[in-house]
Amino acid sequence: MWRWTFAVAIALVAACGGNDGPGDPGDKPNPPPGDNDAAFEITRARAWYLIGDDVTTGHDHFDLEITAPDGVQYVDLWIGDAAGVRLVDNGAAHLQSIDIADLAPGDYEVLLAADGADTAFARLTFTRTHPLYLLVSTDWDTADNTETALNLQQLLHDDHAELELTHFVGPYTFTDPTVTAERRAYLADWVRGMRDDYGDEIGLHIHPYCNFVDTTTVACRTEPSTVYPAGDVTGYTIRCNAYTEAEFTTLLQAADDLFDAAGLNKPTSFRAGGWTADLTTLRALAATGYVADTSALNWARLEEWDGNPPDSTLFDWNQENWATIDDTSQPYYPNETDILVAQAPYLPLLEVPDNGIMVDYVDSIEMIDVFEANWSGGALMQPTVVQYGFHPSNFVAVPYWRDIDAALDHTDMFRISKDAGPVVYATLSEMALVWKLPN
Repeated sequence: MWRWTFAVAIALVAACGGNDGPGDPGDKPNPPPGDNDAAFEITRARAWYLIGDDVTTGHDHFDLEITAPDGVQYVDLWIGDAAGVRLVDNGAAHLQSIDIADLAPGDYEVLLAADGADTAFARLTFTRTHPLYLLVSTDWDTADNTETALNLQQLLHDDHAELELTHFVGPYTFTDPTVTAERRAYLADWVRGMRDDYGDEIGLHIHPYCNFVDTTTVACRTEPSTVYPAGDVTGYTIRCNAYTEAEFTTLLQAADDLFDAAGLNKPTSFRAGGWTADLTTLRALAATGYVADTSALNWARLEEWDGNPPDSTLFDWNQENWATIDDTSQPYYPNETDILVAQAPYLPLLEVPDNGIMVDYVDSIEMIDVFEANWSGGALMQPTVVQYGFHPSNFVAVPYWRDIDAALDHTDMFRISKDAGPVVYATLSEMALVWKLPN
């Protein structure tokens, strides 16, 4: 069907663009036997044409400009198996803009011939593709972040011009008694600046510290802990799903109030501490205005926690709860009764798997492995997500900084803005604009 639609679009362009020279384009010529003819200067053509969506503008026109040698009367163009198109001669160059909005993902050949020649003077290729969204998120596991950690995040932005971070800020920044009012204001001002200057997102991260939970009507849990069999009096390592839906709804509303008071606005994306969200947690998120969760964990790459420490349940719990999540897992709307199934009736909350997990547990080689598992270098048949992350509290460790920087150096090479691949940096909540809730 796309071939018919595309052929009609080209025919309309040709009819409106005017023909210079005798007749109309005939049969597609043979490709050039060797290199393109250097006497023809070809500009404006891209190697990558993005299929746009509600987050990213696509490249829906194939634009071409050719400066031909003296004496050339007309130039024709063929894309794939579609009919030829006569370029418009404006006296200085031969031009054309062809609508390719209906062109399916794939690799395409373009042939160019002059004056009805049987052999093309040039062969071009391009790829039509959906975006590969690269998400980078930070988990505020602690109430404060050192100046070194903040400066390194600034440096990430300086080194990777299009990077957008999603900062999962902890509400305990505003309730921990060891953090002064001045420091709280400073941290809030810093993350607001990252949002306003770079387009970063401010999301929510909850480890249910008692200093936060105790500010609400909910009784703080001290078990079950993912690390300590006897429990955790601070609440830090307690699973989020230890709280009922109603209780977690209260915690989310309290966090919203803290964010609002700090000028951070309402968060709409979330990750549970230790990735310990279940359907109870997701229902509470959906009920309180969140559009995306990213607690689904590529648990196999968390092997550092498998039996270490011996009594920890973090690995086992995630292995069971997120059993099907792996390197190539993509966003989905969970079923109301099964967190791993994308099937109606749906929860109205997009689950965005943390497939590249955190640099604390994967080095740059592993992160690049995840990237390459999701993109082999050609056209993407649908939008695709790769996500990396880090804890600011651990980011001061030199290997962690070097690994995330190296991984982003790799993905930077394939940015669509450089006409080098399908990579687009984005934030978590934006993914709910790409993956719409099914009807």
